[in-house]
Amino acid sequence: MNDLYALTETTYYILLALVKPCHGYGIMQTVEKLSNERIHLAAGTLYGALNALVDKGWITQLPVEAGSRRKQYVLTDDGMDILENELERLRELVSNGEAVLKGESK
Repeated sequence: MNDLYALTETTYYILLALVKPCHGYGIMQTVEKLSNERIHLAAGTLYGALNALVDKGWITQLPVEAGSRRKQYVLTDDGMDILENELERLRELVSNGEAVLKGESK
């Protein structure tokens, strides 16, 4: 399953933000911080992505507390597998790039 996905940068950062439970605004803030403010998520973009990630089973929405409208999300086990696979894929990309630039062949 893991070999089938190359994540977009935005999806990667959203998944990273959800290693611990977080709500929408917190996800936006975390993504901006982790990406050195390169990625600014609009609410519509974020919630569209969250719905897609829920549909894929990579994240889950936690139960909403009584009287609250704040939705929190967290990674599922499948989501953690996807995130770990992506990190390994990115390491391979960096390793290959460094080797080529140093004149090493693989």
